[in-house]
Amino acid sequence: MSATEPVTHEPTATPTGRRFAVTAPDAARIASFAALICVLALTPAISLGSALAPLTLQTLGVMLAGALLGWWRGALAVVTYLLLALAGLPVLAGGVGGVEPFVGPTAGYLYGFVLGAAATGWLVDRIRGRVTAPKVFGAAVVGGMGVIYAVGIPVSAVVAGIPLWTAVTGSWVFLPGDVVKAVLTALVTAAVVRAYPPAGPAARRR
Repeated sequence: MSATEPVTHEPTATPTGRRFAVTAPDAARIASFAALICVLALTPAISLGSALAPLTLQTLGVMLAGALLGWWRGALAVVTYLLLALAGLPVLAGGVGGVEPFVGPTAGYLYGFVLGAAATGWLVDRIRGRVTAPKVFGAAVVGGMGVIYAVGIPVSAVVAGIPLWTAVTGSWVFLPGDVVKAVLTALVTAAVVRAYPPAGPAARRR
């Protein structure tokens, strides 16, 4: 090339598209967490009296999906789980499936699962430095509890035809169990990332 020839630069590909590409390992992880949520949802539910929904472990799976897969993979795992239920497989709490749960009083919580997993993953993805249980616990409380409640409670009130405050007070009984699930999510996530760093948020940001 002569000194007078203009220098051209090849455009560099942006990593944005690749970041949201579902690879074969991604698909396997998403399917695995969808299956995990199915298993946790089918553990015996605990009736909580005035609450509109029983206490189950499926939200533990939702929190773990977001924390360990990241925001969009975690959300996809939950969407996969919900599609299985919508198709009629009895994978929701209490061994039910089909359309009815998605239009009933607890429908808001199901929709909130997707946003809750995404919010949990988004917050965990922004952890800098060492991934510790307290940091993950904060993400699980905000995403896995706060976001799900923010969607589930109003929808429950509207569908059930009850005052919003009644739905709020009826959901207070979930708090202790959900806090325990957030603690378990934090402990499991911190342990997994410590043992296998590629599962951590630093690896997902590359």
